[in-house]
Amino acid sequence: MTDPVQGLTGTLTSPIRGPGMLGEVLVAIRGGTEIYIARAAEPISAGETVLIIAVQPGRIVDVVPWIPLEPVPVDDI
Repeated sequence: MTDPVQGLTGTLTSPIRGPGMLGEVLVAIRGGTEIYIARAAEPISAGETVLIIAVQPGRIVDVVPWIPLEPVPVDDI
């Protein structure tokens, strides 16, 4: 069974300074917010939005930077 935070986005409350280093991510879930320990393959600054791609034991989540797609104007379709 997958953890319900996998696939959600969150906001880093402390930076991930590089591979193997940990930060914290705030995730909106179950009508509230929860803090998870976050790790990534690259540095990510505090305040950035991230996508949770995997959940590990001990409330550790693997994250990647979240870059939302720009909307395509209807005239360009």
